[in-house]
Amino acid sequence: MPTLENYKGRQPAWCPGCGNFSILKAFNEAMVELRLEPHMFVIVSGIGQAGKFPHYTRCNTFNGLHGRTLPVATGIKLANHELKVFAVAGDGDCYGEGGNHLLHAIRHNIDIKLFVHDNQIYGLTKGQASPTTMKGVITKTQPFGVFSEQFNPLAMAIALNCSFVARAFAGDIEHLKDIIKEAINHRGFALVDILQPCVSFNKINTFEWYKQRVYRLSSDYDSTDRIKAFEKSLEWGDRIPIGVIYKSERSTFEEQIPIIKHKPLIHQNPQLGKIEELLMKFY
Repeated sequence: MPTLENYKGRQPAWCPGCGNFSILKAFNEAMVELRLEPHMFVIVSGIGQAGKFPHYTRCNTFNGLHGRTLPVATGIKLANHELKVFAVAGDGDCYGEGGNHLLHAIRHNIDIKLFVHDNQIYGLTKGQASPTTMKGVITKTQPFGVFSEQFNPLAMAIALNCSFVARAFAGDIEHLKDIIKEAINHRGFALVDILQPCVSFNKINTFEWYKQRVYRLSSDYDSTDRIKAFEKSLEWGDRIPIGVIYKSERSTFEEQIPIIKHKPLIHQNPQLGKIEELLMKFY
């Protein structure tokens, strides 16, 4: 059985007190409890403080372009759908630059788990507003306050019938760990939006701010009721729910593709003769 020592990566370079440390701790503990050894999964990340995540744990990894985690993760999953594939991104990385890819990953319901480190700011590039920054917040590049409506990833995902939609809080590590485990065990695409305070550039949405507002969904909450889930996703302000907001049973993208349904591409013998025959037509 793996131990936490098996996942020890490089020394993190995040700011002291950053919410990312809690996410890393919860993730590694979840891997131990699920008995997923480092060679059994791959983490795809983009650019940003969240993009450094796989450097600080032991795993197979691919660092891609800003906002392009999901296309790479999709390619990996289609090549070997027996492999556990995770994507990590920041709120700017995923909901800004990568928003178009998120829409279609949800539609396809490919079996990828997406963990978004949502600090409501661009942390790596020093504090400009992200899609999830609250309206009216003043930043270095929005001196008159943010004019745009705050993006609601949970409401968007539920509207698209995403098969697993959850929110967690970096200040509640045990609950976050449980959400990560449930997302990994889910069959299909999973979006986990993790409220992650940025101690350097977001002085509003602090750990204390969240602790006064977040609450765990009750045990009798029905996450399969899509209408109620959508209503719950709209709660933001004095009370912010955390937990599995919505889930549904849908066929995954890869199990609907006949050529890989029963046998991953990496285990198939390519017919090179046909490729050579095709190439000869261009001479």
